[in-house]
Amino acid sequence: MKAVILAAGKATRLRPVTLTMPKALVPVANKTLIGYAIDVLKAAGFQDIGIVVNDLDSPIPQTLAEGASMGVNLSYIVQEEQKGLAHAVGLCQDFVGTDPFCVFLGDNIFQDKMGPMFANFVGSGAESAIALGEVSDPSRFGIAELHPDGAIQRVVEKPKEPKSNLAIAGVYLFRPSIFDAISRIKPSWRNELEITDAIQTLVNDGGRVDSYILKGWWIDAGKPDAIILANQLVLEELPYTPAIEDKDLILGKSEVSHRVILGKNSQVVDSVIRGPVIIGDNTIVKNSYVGPYTSIGDNVVIEGSEIEASIVMRNCVIRNVPGRIDSSLLADNTQVVAGARMPATHRFVLAENTFVQL
Repeated sequence: MKAVILAAGKATRLRPVTLTMPKALVPVANKTLIGYAIDVLKAAGFQDIGIVVNDLDSPIPQTLAEGASMGVNLSYIVQEEQKGLAHAVGLCQDFVGTDPFCVFLGDNIFQDKMGPMFANFVGSGAESAIALGEVSDPSRFGIAELHPDGAIQRVVEKPKEPKSNLAIAGVYLFRPSIFDAISRIKPSWRNELEITDAIQTLVNDGGRVDSYILKGWWIDAGKPDAIILANQLVLEELPYTPAIEDKDLILGKSEVSHRVILGKNSQVVDSVIRGPVIIGDNTIVKNSYVGPYTSIGDNVVIEGSEIEASIVMRNCVIRNVPGRIDSSLLADNTQVVAGARMPATHRFVLAENTFVQL
């Protein structure tokens, strides 16, 4: 079987970060979102993975290339116009051929690796299987209603009056019958071809669509708060590691707790680090405090500042910031520095949809 990861969306809810970076490449615990999807698929036995992008010049193929560094074979399918998930799946027909295949949304992270769902599908006789997760706000999602035996009875995209709290979580298994179903659906009120309508067509045709109820947490990482929460949940699962005591890495009057991962050529100088924390390569933390659930990328300088429960991407500088930075998302090449001279003013260079709290 082959797999397809959908990653062509514009990610407007995650701007300004995604003005220069596709959402699939946003890091959580210093691994890209799409990297988590590839890990799940690889563990389930998928080696040939197609990624749907909006342009072959996108940073996604430029970054991931043919997938050799991740142990998979990557191909790229272009969706020039975003006309819905079903439209994106339809573009993959030549890639997947006549075999069953998986579709995985590239911006979701799962605690559950869904092994039984993948293992059971080929021999099940079902036309599709869908991962479902319980949610508290079902009107925001595609929702599934089930028969008593767990088969899908009905799927509805963002219902005004949900009859279930089981959200479609963005992992699907299909047989080629889905392509005929897609060819027969019409655009929704959003002017998109909805994958829920294609799945409902399978059901209406008498095909069985199985459900798999996710265990543990899952995150639809479409907004900054969700990305930060995903970072905390992933870091929470870091295995125990003893405190680092290497005097070439931990200098001066520093205190570093357990569950702190320190990258190559990085140093902690006269600072306090309380895990779980992950710090990338060539990063300096000096005269600072880094609190739990923080991820810091490569080539970062943090000096004279405090930060916790945040994501700091590559090549950032945080210097002499008064107070504590909390629950924040800093994209590549960001600089947050205190003014060194009077008057004591604030100066901003902000992109669209930037949020600042002082």
